[in-house]
Amino acid sequence: MKSIVVLSGKGGVGKSSITASLAVALSKEKKIVCADCDVDASNLSLLFALSEEQYEEWTPLSTNQIAIVDKNKCIRCGQCINICYFKALELKDDIPTVNEFGCEGCGACELICPVNAIRLENINNAHIGHAKTKYGFTIASAQLEPGNSGSGKVVSEVKKKAKEISPSSEFLLVDSSAGIGCPVIASVTGNDYAIIVTEPTPSGFSDLKKALDIVDHFRIKRGIVINKFDLNKEYADKICSFAEKNQIKILKKIPFDKEFVKAMTKMIPIIDYKKEYESVFEYIKIQIIKEVGE
Repeated sequence: MKSIVVLSGKGGVGKSSITASLAVALSKEKKIVCADCDVDASNLSLLFALSEEQYEEWTPLSTNQIAIVDKNKCIRCGQCINICYFKALELKDDIPTVNEFGCEGCGACELICPVNAIRLENINNAHIGHAKTKYGFTIASAQLEPGNSGSGKVVSEVKKKAKEISPSSEFLLVDSSAGIGCPVIASVTGNDYAIIVTEPTPSGFSDLKKALDIVDHFRIKRGIVINKFDLNKEYADKICSFAEKNQIKILKKIPFDKEFVKAMTKMIPIIDYKKEYESVFEYIKIQIIKEVGE
């Protein structure tokens, strides 16, 4: 199974819209499965009009732990409070008490406690499931519970789930979250190819470079899609020059089109909403297949 990740470095550039249409294009020729790895705000399924009720095995997921204090063993030394970087422990009635929304489950308090009065317990910090689109392929997705951490580990579980539910797929298409944080790093690792979606703005160009640093760190082949390229010719040219200098392929330049917004509101991938985009994503698909092999 070849794995392709789509990332952007910043939000609002059209990454998920492009992922959705690329998935449709790939599914016409190859057997694919998708992993929606924006677990803080998953929306790939929305572009396919999938409701929560359509998900199979929407089950609790535990990828994080929380500290539990045994009040009977605690000797009130305060060492756990002093070592907690996240300030998740505080004194209440002279007993160290854990703030469940502040605890990251790092285990420092458990290690330092001289009487073993603290232990780590698993918590359900997310839900994970999968649903089949009308195009025949399945999307694995997860949602991090409000106030919980561990998004990077949840992302890894989503990718694992996608492979489990469709082991015979030829392609895994990973829709990363925006930014360059832990969930993005988890999305990028282990892929065969990376598509970085950007826009011709100063912030878009800057965040493109940050995203490329992550991709290059893992030595993954990559290409760039410039979305809304005709809104700022100066920066579009800068991105093209940068790509040429660094031997990065420009997979496609897509013009600004309000039909993208209309397609999103109707929860239809643009490739299916406006037929002229079939050739756009067919072109991207052909290049990617050449890059990663059949």
